Amino acid sequence: MRALLASGLGFVCALTGVPEAAMAQEAPQESVDAGFQGYLQLLAARARGAGVREQTIAQTMAGLTYNPRVIAFDRNQPGSGPSGSIPAFEPYRRRHVDAGRIARGRRVYAESADMLAQISRRYGVPASVVLAIWGHESNFGSFTGNFDLARSLATLAYDGRRRELFADEFVAVLKMIDRGVPRQKLVGSWAGAFGNPQFLPSVYLRVAQDADGDGLADIWSSRMDTLASIANYFRDAGWRTGQPWGFAVTAPAALDRTQLGTALASPRCPQVFARHSRWRTVGEWRALGLLPKAGTWPTGDDTMATFFEPDGPGRTAYLLTGNYRVILDYNCSNFYALSVGLLSDEISR
Repeated sequence: MRALLASGLGFVCALTGVPEAAMAQEAPQESVDAGFQGYLQLLAARARGAGVREQTIAQTMAGLTYNPRVIAFDRNQPGSGPSGSIPAFEPYRRRHVDAGRIARGRRVYAESADMLAQISRRYGVPASVVLAIWGHESNFGSFTGNFDLARSLATLAYDGRRRELFADEFVAVLKMIDRGVPRQKLVGSWAGAFGNPQFLPSVYLRVAQDADGDGLADIWSSRMDTLASIANYFRDAGWRTGQPWGFAVTAPAALDRTQLGTALASPRCPQVFARHSRWRTVGEWRALGLLPKAGTWPTGDDTMATFFEPDGPGRTAYLLTGNYRVILDYNCSNFYALSVGLLSDEISR
């Protein structure tokens, strides 16, 4: 990320060559607070350049302070330290494709059948997939976060580890306010995601839907807006109507996995995609001896798919279609995408 120089702390980092995040961690709180207030002026200038109203900038930034608790969460994230071995998928699956989520997903499906059918027709995304995202992200709205978004995003931008990302998201929050979103609604996770689907502000601006026509894309309290917004995200990301996300398969003992690898390197989340095989048609996988665990093939022989064994040979394997990549667009984690797909399957049974 390119570093933006803030007054005070930022200038010291530029002169000494010490990373700003490290300086912020070691500097006295008074110095951090002064540097943060100076950095807010750079964010204000950035927002003006993006067309945000001066009144919105002034009202949102009034009293805004650095939040060390947000930085503590950020630095304790899995993957922020040295990489280790990949954990097993099965324990994750049991926690996220659990009986409670499945039951609640089925209940919401039954309660909102007509609404979901309408949304599926409009956006081309299965209702069960939309519900699985909602269930995974906020357990159907049970907890959506209570951090002030403007404060969290400004703090994360100032810290500098992913400065451009969070500075852009801070400006997006201001644009949401300009668009009419009430300031009191702008609370969420420490990392800036909010509402039932846990969108980032830039995602909200791009895909959120006012499906019930009340003048606000209300992904906080409107079920219709929430579900339509998730479906619109998936349509925008390239969901292919009528194609499954993937399905469990059994691989023959003689399958030569050394011949399945791909030389392609993904520019996005390379470690996630590196665990997938090369693309083949379902017909080609069938010819290699793979069998669907459900007993029947849920898609035609010409569908392209990759082979993935999250817990290694001898455990459940999957063939994954292009729609699995759309789920990864929402959150680039194999465990996340697999659990969303499996939860979707359970909800629709």
